[in-house]
Amino acid sequence: MPSMQLRRDDVIVGVDTHKDNHVAVAIDGFGGRLGDIVVPTTIAGFEELLAFCLAFVGSAGRLIGFGVEGTGSYGVGLARYLRNHGYDVHEIARPARAAERRLAGKNDTIDAEHAARQLLAGHGLSTPKTADGAVETIRLVKIAYDGAVQARTTAMITLKATLATGSEALRAELETLTDHKLILVCAALEGPTPLRPVRRGAPAVVVLGDPDVAMRHVLSSMAKRWLALHEEAKAHAASLKALTAAAAPQLVEAVGVGCDTAEQMLITAGDNANRIKSEAAFAKMCGACPIPAGSGKTNSRHRLYCGGNRQANAALYRVVIVRMRWHQPTIDYVARRTAEGMSKREIIRCLKRYLARELFRLLPAPDAIAKRVNGELEIAA
Repeated sequence: MPSMQLRRDDVIVGVDTHKDNHVAVAIDGFGGRLGDIVVPTTIAGFEELLAFCLAFVGSAGRLIGFGVEGTGSYGVGLARYLRNHGYDVHEIARPARAAERRLAGKNDTIDAEHAARQLLAGHGLSTPKTADGAVETIRLVKIAYDGAVQARTTAMITLKATLATGSEALRAELETLTDHKLILVCAALEGPTPLRPVRRGAPAVVVLGDPDVAMRHVLSSMAKRWLALHEEAKAHAASLKALTAAAAPQLVEAVGVGCDTAEQMLITAGDNANRIKSEAAFAKMCGACPIPAGSGKTNSRHRLYCGGNRQANAALYRVVIVRMRWHQPTIDYVARRTAEGMSKREIIRCLKRYLARELFRLLPAPDAIAKRVNGELEIAA
């Protein structure tokens, strides 16, 4: 790590994370390989890994830190454990290693050693999300909300596709209805009466001998599923709105933002938004930073950056489209840039970059989020 004077008896650890086990490799401060270990993804495994690393630390040495791949997925538990014990944890970027793997091969131990050496060099490092506060709560509720919305959409598509194979009389009755009316009518369709189960605790059996009877039963079942998912999505949406408004009221009130975009910005930044060192870093995280693409006489040219969080990028796009229609300063900017010869696509890219800067400055500090959310919950209770 270039910012720290390292000694030979210092220890740096790289970890390649997986669902069932983690592979760790320890190296010394001069890059010498000390050893490796495979541990299960349990508290006992984490303790074993830490003890393994501490065994290499000499009397004057230090356990410098851990470079962990996947701190937002399989490595989240290990990262949390190490952080709670006072050790520095760094997220290791996963670069394209095709050339390296052709020369050195690829396995979990090699990947873990690569993570350790990347931490030693100080390249491709980032501070992982702590995932221990209100923003993590918002992320989890949003996962449930998105799942309910997706399943609800699938239920509607399946219902309409099934209805298309029904009898002419049934199609004539239902196909002209609006979606909501169609759901209500289908949910009220009468199906066959279930038979009494043969034994206690067994599911009731529905006899479906006739295709028309089966069609009505299936349409009713799908419609009821849609209604249940609709209620679930509404409940999650209400929770998200309350949590987001409490965590970042200034962000929610920005022109064209609202709760949907605010919650995505919070999720992108994480509970410890102070890990993002500048608005330029946040713009890159959102996929809204220009990439130089000049050569020779075209040194001022830039191209689209296709990396970053695509959900955050889509949220920025939606806000820009709203502002291009309703926000007078944005309307004036579009007119000026259009007169200069820029295309609409190029103007939108510029606006997304400006918007990322604005929203970064509105991200609340971690302590402020905790105080606001806890205060709102106490008032609601």
